[in-house]
Amino acid sequence: MSSPRSGLPSLPASLDAALRPSRWDEYVGQKQVKANIRIAIDAAKKRGGMPEHILFYGPPGVGKTTLAHLVAAALESPMKSTSGVAIERAGDLAAILTNLEPNTVLFIDEIHRLSRKIEELLYPALESGHLDLVLGKGPSARTVELSLPPFTLVGATTRVAELSGPLRSRFGGGVYQLDFYSNEDLWDIVRRSARLLNLKAPKEVIESIAARSRATPRVANALLKRVRDFSEVHERALSIALCDEACELFGIDALGLTKDDRRYLDVLLKSFRGGPAGVSALAAALHEDVDTVEYVYEPYLLRLGFLERSSRGRILTPKGRSYLTGDVLL
Repeated sequence: MSSPRSGLPSLPASLDAALRPSRWDEYVGQKQVKANIRIAIDAAKKRGGMPEHILFYGPPGVGKTTLAHLVAAALESPMKSTSGVAIERAGDLAAILTNLEPNTVLFIDEIHRLSRKIEELLYPALESGHLDLVLGKGPSARTVELSLPPFTLVGATTRVAELSGPLRSRFGGGVYQLDFYSNEDLWDIVRRSARLLNLKAPKEVIESIAARSRATPRVANALLKRVRDFSEVHERALSIALCDEACELFGIDALGLTKDDRRYLDVLLKSFRGGPAGVSALAAALHEDVDTVEYVYEPYLLRLGFLERSSRGRILTPKGRSYLTGDVLL
């Protein structure tokens, strides 16, 4: 199964959970974030309470959900997971909050999808542990205050700028940015996942998968599984030759770029002479929406140095031009 947008393989949920780190020492990367979170947890445990609310932001697949699970595990607390898009009405939020067990870790993924009205309902819940609900309409309307059990909200978002300032300020436990991963950290992640999958993966295969994983652990694990499937179907041992053959079939090059990435660069070069090009014009030329261009195509191209964003628009860099002409060493 592949992502319809990126062409990259995606993991079944059960396997994704099996590969997810369950202890702090298994979680690779994001060292400063991890250290800060562990201090907050240890301090809360010494006080006999729950840590303040925490927000993680960063690209998809870099460990935000895993950190939420680790927070709950470290606190020995139950965890309730939902998403911003699932909380549409005040009643949805009230049902979630009033049914929490004491000392629950509430994880809200895509928290930027909450409406401003829902955000405002959250303020007293995060600050003072109660929920203010308005019952009725007009002159007969009244406000009911509901006391909530102690809980810690862990929010996750890829678009932190879309959260209101007042909501961001209520994450007293910290607002933490999770970044892309280094190749060295990805080697460790792929090596661990290969061991859990009972795969004998040579060093060069581990390094090749890491290099193609778009600096993202989720992609690394997904790609490892696909290469494993290719190996099993063809009844061949894992080798660098087999890995290259499999990735060619998947349409993923040595840098982790797909045909969609190359089409983006090609359109920028040929239709806009390398830029600057406005994102709306680029999206129209690619027959995509602006969000897909900004949040799916561009982050990794920016990391590779193939693309620049400026006040005038998107610009193809000399390195990006060299990639298109085959002059970049893959």
